[in-house]
Amino acid sequence: MNTFNRHTNPFEFSSGSMRIFNKNIIMPLMASLMILMLFVIKSEILGLALIIGLLFATGILYSIFKTPKLGIYLLIVMGFIVTGAARYINAPWGLMTDGLLVVIYVALFFKGFSEKIQWNKAKSSLTVLVTIWMAYILFQLANPGVISREAWFYAMRGVGLYQVLSIPLLFLLFNKQKDLNVFFILWGCFSLLGTLKGFQQWYFGVDLFEQRWLEQGGAETHILFGKLRVFSFYSDAGQFGASQAHAGVVFGVLALFRKCTYKLKTFYLFVALAGVFGMIISGTRGAIAVPAIGGIMFLILRKNAKVLMLGGVFLVTVYIFFAYTTLGQGNAEIRRMRTAFDPNEASLLIRLENQKKLKSYLASRPFGGGVGATGNWGKRFTPHSFLANTATDSWYVMIWADTGVVGLVYYLFMIFFILITGAYNVMVRIKNKDLKVQITALTCGMAGIMMASYGNGVFGQMPTGTLMYVTMVFMFISPKIDKVLMKKYKNINYEL
Repeated sequence: MNTFNRHTNPFEFSSGSMRIFNKNIIMPLMASLMILMLFVIKSEILGLALIIGLLFATGILYSIFKTPKLGIYLLIVMGFIVTGAARYINAPWGLMTDGLLVVIYVALFFKGFSEKIQWNKAKSSLTVLVTIWMAYILFQLANPGVISREAWFYAMRGVGLYQVLSIPLLFLLFNKQKDLNVFFILWGCFSLLGTLKGFQQWYFGVDLFEQRWLEQGGAETHILFGKLRVFSFYSDAGQFGASQAHAGVVFGVLALFRKCTYKLKTFYLFVALAGVFGMIISGTRGAIAVPAIGGIMFLILRKNAKVLMLGGVFLVTVYIFFAYTTLGQGNAEIRRMRTAFDPNEASLLIRLENQKKLKSYLASRPFGGGVGATGNWGKRFTPHSFLANTATDSWYVMIWADTGVVGLVYYLFMIFFILITGAYNVMVRIKNKDLKVQITALTCGMAGIMMASYGNGVFGQMPTGTLMYVTMVFMFISPKIDKVLMKKYKNINYEL
């Protein structure tokens, strides 16, 4: 065939932006734009917001289906912003988290048609532990003590569903040291934003939306003796204080012991100091347990007698400062923290009295009163029941009241098994020094949060819940990461 006949005249060929003038394209496009314009004109600002939201959601969905790991990043970010956003925009923010988790799984399913998904990566004793716990939560539907199954649907998400859905995804998609590095950066940035927002409330006061939230009932627990307990964009001051203390412990360990660039070390140090400041202005007494127990765990993991002695002296000094002196009593934040060391403090005595009542009530109910029977969900769905009107305060007391002594025993076994596994990996299995410091920081942070959860229900709330899921996975997967790093290190030495 003559090559001349195969030649296409460039002046007779439409390409690029010229293709839009094809009537088969421009007519449907113009019709769609007209419909959108009419919708926006008719519904005004709400319509415009809906259109922008739809475009934004479409872009996110496309990105997640193309790169499912982006869904993990979004999950971490949402953990920080969903509760605060509810004060400004009335939307089903909690259900959005459920939807995001489902979308990531669907994205992985379709990704499996083009490439092999290594589902076996999710095989772990951690996955088994959280699956058994979720099975027990499902069993609670058959609990004869359950009054409201609707309350179960809402409450079980934070207690078990998010955990059992998140952990396998993290094993699959978020399982390298590079991912761990990104996690610390994301966490640090949003923790700093939380501190800045908290500082704004502490120094300048709350905004109109936050004031409305206080007037609708938040003031009962967040304004004490005319002083605001800072809550930032978190669910409450208890969660804010514990989360900031958590960041203070984790990033403090990273700043002091991780060998990294000057910029990164400065970032870690800044986040740690900001976290301590946020903990103080929150007025949350229970948050002090995070650095206290996190510090003790660090001393144990270091296996260094001198460090252990110095650390012990420091912790005793802090205890004496709060329990046996009046130094700094003029400062409202220090004064409130000091009450945590008073065994005769009024709120502590009330908590102990409530626990006595619960012990008597639950004596004949080994499976508890049903998930969602206590707290806000209990007040919403079963307002006249005994459990709804008995404050649990503690995360563990809530687990005990909702799932009974059977549920509490298994839950405590599960989280202590996870913590001990992380500690064992740090002390025995991990050889890479950089990774050892990172997992040490996470293990100390988890120990602190576990202790703080006795005073407040922080373990299952956002963002602490999401941070805990990521922490657990890296504590379990760290020996595998260590092998990869050590092999890479040996290869580099060999080449040199």
